[in-house]
Amino acid sequence: MKKFAIFGNPVEHSKSPLMHNSAFRAVGFDGEYFKILLEDGKKLRKVFFANNLSGANITVPHKEAAYKASDYLDDFARKVGAVNTLVLKNGKLWGYNTDAPGFLRSIKKFDNIHSILILGAGGTAKAVAPLLKEEGFLVTITNRSAPKLEEFKKQGFSTFTWDELEKDSFDLIVNMTSAGLKDNNLPAPKKLLKRLFAKAKGVVDIIYGKETPFLALARQFDLTRMDGSEMLIQQGVLAFDYFTNHQYDLKVVEEAMRKGLEESK
Repeated sequence: MKKFAIFGNPVEHSKSPLMHNSAFRAVGFDGEYFKILLEDGKKLRKVFFANNLSGANITVPHKEAAYKASDYLDDFARKVGAVNTLVLKNGKLWGYNTDAPGFLRSIKKFDNIHSILILGAGGTAKAVAPLLKEEGFLVTITNRSAPKLEEFKKQGFSTFTWDELEKDSFDLIVNMTSAGLKDNNLPAPKKLLKRLFAKAKGVVDIIYGKETPFLALARQFDLTRMDGSEMLIQQGVLAFDYFTNHQYDLKVVEEAMRKGLEESK
């Protein structure tokens, strides 16, 4: 039996095992998938091999650590500097990023979206922003502090700290921070969010399985809202494809993953 895991801190909330184990059963793959709480990202590689894993998914805050732990990187992961999927091949770790294509597939439910404001400048934003830009969206990134924005500036993105952000008209506002995951914090000042929500068409929080304070505030403005469940499924399908070396029909995998999530409710 091949072993797979998700690394994160926190990780107890993760529903990835439900999805992947459901998909393993559906296609008849001899595998098991479980959670590993990892506090120190520098130990990711050591813990991966100690658990005799064949592959892993990486969630906050270790996506940049997974990038550094990889022996080989696919072109997209190398470009964005963040890895959320590791696969063991011939004793070496191959790093991929399925966050961005997963996110792109998940926001197709929104109509007439042209401008997107991303809250946060971490590993997920690093992966998603370049692909959104390539797809023709006007992408702006805002973050509490300036240093993390420097890399985005070099790539030609419009970047602002909270205090600098004067424009308030964006079609889609996306929380890519961990605010609200294990606390009741907002990803940016309430006053700023209210100003943004007043002119937005919709909001997305990549945190899933709960109404975060961010989504609760957006509800007051009657905005189209979406949590991270669809992104979770879409990136999971693509990760599963890497785990199983592209052997299975992805529609079957997606249906099984949705079933696994539904059964958990």
